[in-house]
Amino acid sequence: MKSGAAGHPRLERILAVVLRYGTGLASGVIALGLALAAAGWPAGSNRLAALSGIDVVSAGIALFILLPVLRVALMLAVFLFERDYRYAAIAALVLTIISLGFVFGMQAAVTAA
Repeated sequence: MKSGAAGHPRLERILAVVLRYGTGLASGVIALGLALAAAGWPAGSNRLAALSGIDVVSAGIALFILLPVLRVALMLAVFLFERDYRYAAIAALVLTIISLGFVFGMQAAVTAA
């Protein structure tokens, strides 16, 4: 019997790669947004004038927030692929809880506005 994620070396490798590159991407997006904001973006009549540096920073922060959700989704996929249904059910439950929190949070934000 496998014991959790420690019994899944493929899962550990996939998660390490996704989290490493995801963190780098989110950090790069935030750095780009800070550079654009420092440079006074948007300037002139540009097509992307509606996108400010702070919007780019917000997108980078959103990427950081999405990384744990992506991790749970990848865990679910790997557990299903390896037919480890007990851990797949746990990952599916966690994804369901995250999804319900998102839906109820968005509903509360819409009704408060």
